[in-house]
Amino acid sequence: MDVDQYMADLGRAARAASRGVAASSTVTRNRALLATRDALDGARATLAEANAEDLARGAANGLAAPLMDRLELTPARIDAMLEGLRQVAELPDPVGAITGMNTMPSGIQVGRMRVPLGVIGIIYESRPNVTVEAASLCLKAGNATILRGGSEALASNCAIASCIAEGLRAAGLPEAAVQVVNTPDRAAVGRLITMPDYVDVIVPRGGKGLIERISAESRVPVIKHLDGVCHVYIDDGADAEMAIAIALNAKTQRYGTCNTMETLLVAESEAQALLPRLAQAYAGAGVELRGCERTRAILPQATVATEQDWREEYLAPILAVRVVSGLEAAIEHINTYSSLHTDSIVTRDHGRAMRFLREVDSSSVMVNASTRFADGFEYGLGAEIGISTDKLHARGPVGLEGLTSLKYVVFGEGQVRT
Repeated sequence: MDVDQYMADLGRAARAASRGVAASSTVTRNRALLATRDALDGARATLAEANAEDLARGAANGLAAPLMDRLELTPARIDAMLEGLRQVAELPDPVGAITGMNTMPSGIQVGRMRVPLGVIGIIYESRPNVTVEAASLCLKAGNATILRGGSEALASNCAIASCIAEGLRAAGLPEAAVQVVNTPDRAAVGRLITMPDYVDVIVPRGGKGLIERISAESRVPVIKHLDGVCHVYIDDGADAEMAIAIALNAKTQRYGTCNTMETLLVAESEAQALLPRLAQAYAGAGVELRGCERTRAILPQATVATEQDWREEYLAPILAVRVVSGLEAAIEHINTYSSLHTDSIVTRDHGRAMRFLREVDSSSVMVNASTRFADGFEYGLGAEIGISTDKLHARGPVGLEGLTSLKYVVFGEGQVRT
């Protein structure tokens, strides 16, 4: 296969299809989503057969157990895909909404209309259910998409793509609105991220290595985050029970997510009272503590925290703990070491809370809440395609609105400029 030619053909087809999708009605796009749901439901045996092929190849190639688990399409995961399509179909459609209308001195009315981005390239690893999640969100927001899943899930992704194509046909939308790259050749990724004539945005979903490569090599704008080095700061005079509950949940509710707390900061006025109680709770959950010198004076069982620990996304039952002099020191620490993902303060003081919100430069900043809430569903977006820590276009959880842009619209009654 000539990969360059193949990817260029996908790009041209996606660009042409994107115009048809953008012009389609909400009803039509919802019909495609629900028809895809029916097609997937009717193709369970085919999906299982394709997934078994991927699993067998993964086992033969020595794929790690966690990746094998993510690769498997169980009946429950297929059910979840079907439910996800139904939920996306029920979400409000952002496309075409006009906001901010104002009448100018000239008499013209100026506002902004929400419009699709165009063609979105999505690069991801292992989980074939991402194929449905990504395709459904892009389609609902009026975009075409090119999906490049991991080579380990090629058969599963192609089987899912056939069901999506069936759904698009049933709704009268172009099949090229959703295309799955059907070659395992890694050169396809390099080509996808260097086709600005055909692709408007790239969304990488996977490990840090993948995202770093995409960010470094892409000639197309990228929506992404690299790390989730998230903090909770317990302020002077914080409610002790609230602080313990939040700090425990933010770390232990799930270890492997990007919104899990990795560093706990405690004001020196609260450290002596709270750290022993927190240490006991973390010990019960099997969490290893790595502390600064002041932390270890209170918790000698904690190991020594190095400079790297303040920058580390553990994704594991390990927590870095630092005692700080107060709010200003906490903000300074966060803005120095944070990955700009999610950071939270536990405090009784409204003024200090507002200062934290203003001065902490992250995509989600919280007051008296667990960092685990940094999620599209929890934010009321219905679903998300990922989280962005960039400052342009989309920031934080990226839902349907993040897959659209704005253009100015002007209404006049014959006005001419003098």
